[in-house]
Amino acid sequence: MAEEVISERLRGRIRRDFPDPDAAKGIEGALRKLAVELEDSLESPERLLAAAVLIADGDVDRFRSAVRLARTDWRDLLMAGGVGYADWPTVLDEELRPR
Repeated sequence: MAEEVISERLRGRIRRDFPDPDAAKGIEGALRKLAVELEDSLESPERLLAAAVLIADGDVDRFRSAVRLARTDWRDLLMAGGVGYADWPTVLDEELRPR
């Protein structure tokens, strides 16, 4: 696993969705841990982590639910996050673009 699994564009989305600095820091910490847990999936870490952030849509409780879902079945996480199909790179480009 790379040293930093949270891309700059994902970090930007986290900061937009979770403007409280402590909340954003907590989300990033949880995502780093989740990336290690999902390493064996061989999926793009950005895709997996972004799915959890997209599901959360700025709500910490929804984020926690997304993390639980990821631990149960990461494929369900991708589907629920809207990045479960072949067009996922385009979806991520749109969802993670600066605003």
